[in-house]
Amino acid sequence: MSKILIAEDDPEIAMLERDYLEIQGHTVTIVDNGQQAVTESLNGGYDLILLDLMLPGCSGYDVCRLIRDKIDVPILMVTARTESVDKIRGLGLGADDYIPKPFDPAELAARVKAHLSRYARLTGGGQGEPEVISLGRIQILPQSWKVLKDGQEIKMPNREFALLKFLAEHPNTVFSKEKLFEAIWGYGYMGDSATVTVHIGRIRDKVEEDPARPQLIETVWGAGYRLNRA
Repeated sequence: MSKILIAEDDPEIAMLERDYLEIQGHTVTIVDNGQQAVTESLNGGYDLILLDLMLPGCSGYDVCRLIRDKIDVPILMVTARTESVDKIRGLGLGADDYIPKPFDPAELAARVKAHLSRYARLTGGGQGEPEVISLGRIQILPQSWKVLKDGQEIKMPNREFALLKFLAEHPNTVFSKEKLFEAIWGYGYMGDSATVTVHIGRIRDKVEEDPARPQLIETVWGAGYRLNRA
């Protein structure tokens, strides 16, 4: 199965997460501080990372910031901090999901399974995909998982790429946040729009001429988002 890193300084929570994941056949490593989390994440070859925010030495936010540009595996933040601003900050740093404590261990395991399945599909190759999707100055290369702007590659994590690609494959179509969440994250919408909103914002920062006045990915108020393509 998959190799998972748990970065959690509460031993009871860490062992609970480990037990449920090992039942599913995963190999699990536990670290209890931020420095170890960074080192293991970058060198351990993990398929998914469960990251507590309140780690000693180096916060989960800092861990995510330090590793996100170097690895593309799913990062799931698990934390007792449930304010919207905390979630938006974590997602803005590149986390794929945000799971509040206390959590149902079965739900946690289900989310891990969904993220691993989705990641495997995202990185499974682009056979049958078009060579390029052109959006003016932006080019999407599905077979090589790259985005170019004026011929220069834009760094884009897998989840952002998948979201942009999905919208580009369905141009001029309005998708609700719920539909986008289910299409890209691979499991049922949890009633919180921040995940999709933050990822759309990060994509706009990279592809729009003026992210504050987006023309490519348009917000359709009360309905969702639409990628405009002539």
